[in-house]
This record gives sequence, structure tokens and C-alpha cells, in this order.
Amino acid sequence: MGTAEQARAREYVAGLVARARAAQKVAEKYTQGDVDRVTKALAYELTREPVKAELAALALEESRLGDYESKLGKIEKKVKGVYRDIMNEKSVGIVEEYPGRGLMRAAKPVGVIAGLIPSTQPEMLPMTKALFALKARDAIVFAPHPRGRGTTVRTTEIMRGVLKKNGCPEDLLISCEEVSLDITNELMRQCDLVIATGGAGMVKAAYSSGTPAFGVGAGNAQILVDDTADLADAAYKTMLSKTGDLAAGCSCDNSLVIFDSVYGAMVGELQKVGGYLCGADEAAKVQKALFPGWPDDHVINRHIVASPVSNIAKIAGIDVPAGMKFLMVEETGSGPDHPLSGEKMSLVLTLYRCGGLDDGIARVNANLAYSGAGHSCGIHSHSETNIEKFALSTYTTRCNVNLANSVANTGDWGAGYPFTGSLGCGTWGGNVVSENIALKHYLNNTWIARPIEPAIPTDEELFGELM
Repeated sequence: MGTAEQARAREYVAGLVARARAAQKVAEKYTQGDVDRVTKALAYELTREPVKAELAALALEESRLGDYESKLGKIEKKVKGVYRDIMNEKSVGIVEEYPGRGLMRAAKPVGVIAGLIPSTQPEMLPMTKALFALKARDAIVFAPHPRGRGTTVRTTEIMRGVLKKNGCPEDLLISCEEVSLDITNELMRQCDLVIATGGAGMVKAAYSSGTPAFGVGAGNAQILVDDTADLADAAYKTMLSKTGDLAAGCSCDNSLVIFDSVYGAMVGELQKVGGYLCGADEAAKVQKALFPGWPDDHVINRHIVASPVSNIAKIAGIDVPAGMKFLMVEETGSGPDHPLSGEKMSLVLTLYRCGGLDDGIARVNANLAYSGAGHSCGIHSHSETNIEKFALSTYTTRCNVNLANSVANTGDWGAGYPFTGSLGCGTWGGNVVSENIALKHYLNNTWIARPIEPAIPTDEELFGELM
């Protein structure tokens, strides 16, 4: 890109950010009742049948990733879930008091946020980010992915209509209508905070922008199945996690590490729920189709990402019976020499045998060290000893027990995580937070301290038997 194009991007973004700043200054004066009313109106409008149906269809048509029913359900659940989480939260003025410590916390807006949107979530992520931003009295400017630009722009248009209807400045929510790397980089530099959801390159750019940023790490969910698991339940939940939106999300199961003593039975249960077990020759063809540049590069074939099994089979040149929901490939190694041990974002599930808990933990950690460090893992087990050891010995910020990983991670009615579309992965994943990105991350805090009666401990109380 030449300097003239960079200058044009700088000017274009400056105009958007100036509009957003002017709107945010209006919102900064809103009461708690004001923000509660507009977020409620927005959540209601986005989950109305005509609106969610239009946006789900548009996302599928434009991105060609995933499936319509999953996108429809994702809008319904995530928008309602985020709104459920924030509806009674205080986000204006004094929001917490600690009388014994003489402290109070006042919540204040961050300002103007750069919201980076990936091609896999061009409709849902602008919605959830908008709810958090409005509740916090922020403005947000979305930077769409080229493959989802039209969807993000249209989603933003609908949300701006809700703002106008409720007497709020429409420019609290803006989408870049022009899309380029220069524009995205410039947006990150000019805003007050970056919330980056997307690929590793995007997140790295966010952290390098000079602006405070919340990024997310890459996924590569590793799931252990031990000899106490309900195998039928584990297989069903694996299918749910793997096939939702055709594996468009980074939380879908990428590998199952199965105790050798139940390996055959577990594969049988997976076959019952629509898994097709590839032979060695077929698995080699699937790997070549997934990673056509391997071993020189490990870039996933974009024509396979979030694509139906029939299309994967066609590209790989294998015959798969009709009605199969996902493919299964067996693997024995981890790391660069074994690309199937990494993130695939496709309907391809890697299977491993392990000799027991310690062996299984070692495999999970080896795969995560190669791809997906910090993101998530899971265990299907009814042994509290195994569950606790697995959770304490693996390097992820989320450990799901007897859950469908991709269903639970970003919030579910049957799991306790905050609803979100952005998953912090801790220092393991190169992120600053090790939790779901939620309302508190869209807020600044002012702490107010008053004098309290000093409570100075004695040396005996501090050091006890060491004295």
C-alpha cells in the first residue's frame, strides 16, 4: 500500500471516529435508566423473527460459511443471553461500595471502541458488542471482514434504526463501509480501545496498534474421554460441538483423546451420531485437502472451513456415505509434523488413543502447545479425581466437564460462563485476560477512597510460628 492510500485511510477513519466521539459525548450524560431502555429495545429488535431471519440468511449468502439454522439460533441465544447478563448490572455512576474499606467504584465509559469482526460471525458479533458498548455508554466502530462486510453493514443499519427510534445518536454504532487492511489498522490507532475477535494476525495487529486492546487466542479444543464417561452422551455432545454452524466457531471440538479401554466403544457411539471414520488412505487425502501447502505452510484451505461434509469429501477425493455429519481421522502425533493435531475449523475430528489420565493430559497439552494454547479443553468423565487433575494440569482458560464445548464456551443456558462472542485466552494464548470478554471490559473505573480506622496487624498475627 502506498502513502497516498494510507493517507486516504487515515482521513476516512478520522471522519468516522469524529462522528462516534460526538455521539459518545451525548451518551456519556445518560442515566442508568437511559442505557437500560436502549439496550432492552435493541435486544428485542434483533431477536424479532423478521430481523434475525434476514441477517442469518444474509450472513450465509455472503460468507458461505456455516448453515442457516445455526446462525438463526446463534443470534437468538447470544443476544438474549448477553442481555440477560447485563440487564440488571449497574454501569452508570457509583456501582459498588465497600464500607469496611472506605471504597466506592464508579463506572465510566471507555470512549470509542474499534470492534474487529471476523468473517465467521459477521452478524452476531456486532450485536453482542453493541449491547455491551451501549450499556457502558461507549460508541463503537466496526471493522468488518471483507467476506462479511455487507452483513455487518446491514446489521449496523438495523441497530442504528433502533437508536434513532429511541432518541439516541445513531453514530454510537458505525460500520466501516470501506474495507481494507489500512483502514482497519488506522481504526485501531485512532480509537480508545480495540476489541479484536478474529485470526491470529488480526489479534497481533491489535496488540501492536499502540491502543489498549482485548484480543482472543486461536482455538483448538481438546477433549478427553475417560473410562467413567457416559459414552453415548459424550458422543452426542461431541456431535453438537463439532457440527454447530458447520464448525465455523473456534470452540468446536478439534480432537478427542480417548482412553484406550473405551476407544472402540466411543468410536462406535460417534458413528451412531453421524461420524464417518476415515481409513488411513482417506485420512491422508483429507489432510492434504485441509492443508494443501503442508509442510511448507499450515494454512487451512478456506474452501473447507465451515463447509459441508459432502464438499470436504469432494475436495479430498474420497467417497463418504450420504447423511454423515462429520469426518473422523486417527492420529498418533502432535505438532508441525502432524497438522491434524491443530485447529481445523471444519467438520474433521481428530481421534487419539491414550493409555490413561497422565498420557491423555500429555497429549492435550502437546496439541495445545502447537495450536490453541489457552483457549479451551474439556473432559467427559464421572470421576471427580480425574476431572480435578485434568483441569489443574492443562493450560487453558476454560475446562468444560460433560458439556458440548462450542455450545458452552461463549455462554449457554446450561452453562455458567458469561455470554459473549469474544474469548480471552490468558497469557498462554497471548492475551491480557483469561476470561470471557464481557461488560466490565467495556468500562473504565474510578475508585473513590475515604479515610478508615487503621487496622495494623501485629507481627505475631503476620508471622506466627516463624517468630
